[in-house]
Amino acid sequence: MAEKKVDNSKKVKTGSFLKELLSGSMVTEKIILKNLWYVLLLTLLAAIYIGNRFHAEKVTREMTRLQREVKELRAESLSTSADLMYLSRQSEVYKLVKEKGLNLEELKTPPYKLLVDKK
Repeated sequence: MAEKKVDNSKKVKTGSFLKELLSGSMVTEKIILKNLWYVLLLTLLAAIYIGNRFHAEKVTREMTRLQREVKELRAESLSTSADLMYLSRQSEVYKLVKEKGLNLEELKTPPYKLLVDKK
C-alpha cells in the first residue's frame, strides 16, 4: 500500500505541470534552486562571452583605424620625399639662392682637397 501512495505522488499530471510552469512556482522552486550553481556558471560564461565579443570588436575597429592612418602617413611620406628630391636638385638650389639674395656663386671648378704635413 505504501508503494502505491509513493507512485501516485510522483505522477505529474499534464494540467498541473502547465499550471506550475505558468505560475512560476516550478521554475523558482524546483529547477532553479536545485541547479543554482549551474545557472550561475552559465550566466558567468554568457557574460564573459559577451564581454569578449565587445573587446574583439573594439580591437578590430582600432586596427582598421590604425591601418587607415598608416596608409595616409605613407602617402604623406612619399609626397614629402618627392618634394625634397625636387628642391635638392642643383638648379632648384641655384634658383632659391638667387631669390633669397644670398650673394652666393656657383662653383665653376670642382672642389679639391688640402693636404697638410704634420711636423
